[in-house]
Amino acid sequence: MKYLVTLFWGFLIGQAVNYIGSSLSSGSYNFVMASAIGLFIGVMVILIAKSFPDQKHGHATK
Repeated sequence: MKYLVTLFWGFLIGQAVNYIGSSLSSGSYNFVMASAIGLFIGVMVILIAKSFPDQKHGHATK
């Protein structure tokens, strides 16, 4: 479930960033490109998070 939430927010943030960026640069808004970039960033965040070892309940291991 946490992966779906990450991808959902990646999609939404990608749309917002693309919309604002295209408005600031007087460019055109591209839904497909914004979706692809947002989902790609979401997948990258998931992969980066999976590369760190699990810490149980926030306790550091010695």
